[in-house]
Amino acid sequence: MKREIRHLALAATAMLMFSSNAFADAKTEAYVQENASEVLASLNDPSLNAEERTEKFNAYMDEFTDMVAVSNFAIGKYARRFNDDELARYHKVFREYALAVYENELDAYRGEAVVVKDSVDRSETDSIVNTVIKRQDGKDMDVRWRVLTRDGKYQVVDVALNLDGNLIWLAIEQRAQFLALLDRSNGSADALIEKIESMKRNLEASTRG
Repeated sequence: MKREIRHLALAATAMLMFSSNAFADAKTEAYVQENASEVLASLNDPSLNAEERTEKFNAYMDEFTDMVAVSNFAIGKYARRFNDDELARYHKVFREYALAVYENELDAYRGEAVVVKDSVDRSETDSIVNTVIKRQDGKDMDVRWRVLTRDGKYQVVDVALNLDGNLIWLAIEQRAQFLALLDRSNGSADALIEKIESMKRNLEASTRG
């Protein structure tokens, strides 16, 4: 996973540059503070076994994150070109892979406090909330959350994690990979789904290792 995305770090960061002259409202920051803390707490619940912890983590992320919006963003124009069956199958495998990525990366920081550093508005309904996950060993992790507001409801549509010193927006990185594959395969949903399933297997194998 990390080797696959390292070369896209600069491009991914550049694609999501935002203005720093407008600060997000306190409600958006509070939303991220509360929900990010709950997500991380689910990874550190001693009463749960590994399977139960994953199930609880996924339930929080499904509520916290607009996974359909993230998955559609990751394939751009092809979200309108896939038929209903292709789109449903893609949404399913994308969700499984994305949740596995989030859990794998955040699991190393479970049990630590989430602190909101600051935030900026990209528009009236689109904000970036910058947080840090505190660790007792001092190796804190920067995590940024892109939050959209729709009809008064907040949802995360992308997360940036600091991987090997590079801040990577996961949806943007996935979009770069997926669009390249779809362009090469003449928009084949089956080719994309097969690729995502392979990525998920590789991630699971590396996690077990």
